[in-house]
Amino acid sequence: MIPILNFKNLKIYFYFTFFLLLFGCPSEDDCTKTITIPQTYFVGNQSYSNEITQEVPCDYPEPTEPELIEAPVLENFSYEILSFNYEPDTGNNTTLLQYEIQLNNHNSFDVTGFPIITIYDGNFEYSGNLSADADEPCNEISANSSCILSMNKEYEIEPGILPLDTYQIVNVEYLAINQ
Repeated sequence: MIPILNFKNLKIYFYFTFFLLLFGCPSEDDCTKTITIPQTYFVGNQSYSNEITQEVPCDYPEPTEPELIEAPVLENFSYEILSFNYEPDTGNNTTLLQYEIQLNNHNSFDVTGFPIITIYDGNFEYSGNLSADADEPCNEISANSSCILSMNKEYEIEPGILPLDTYQIVNVEYLAINQ
């Protein structure tokens, strides 16, 4: 016996087919995936790396090379040089560098990173991370708080190399690695 298609059955068949076509198969445009994007930035001659994740369309190619970005400088940051002493020759064949710098995080979140100090030596300005030699490196600063970056270090004067006559701190920035 052949079923008879009446108007009611035809209407149900039409709505069911329309529903399947509309919602049954996902569109290629709706397909997304999460990729990891390696990033690199430079401070002085030192390179630093981090990674971010991003949701992209499924046909987006996977990154093969790190993306070169600007260094992530912390906003709402200030500093105050509390003390500074540089002696080019202590008389013991050493150079003395002492300082205390208050680093202020004016943000409502904790920050992890490191200070970048810009130095003027009488001829050139250069910037770098001096945290490895610091007594207190300030690699973390709490929200709406401060940290005292301090250094008290003697360096041997290498034979044949004259110590710098001038050594000034001209700027301090804070690179945030957890933003």
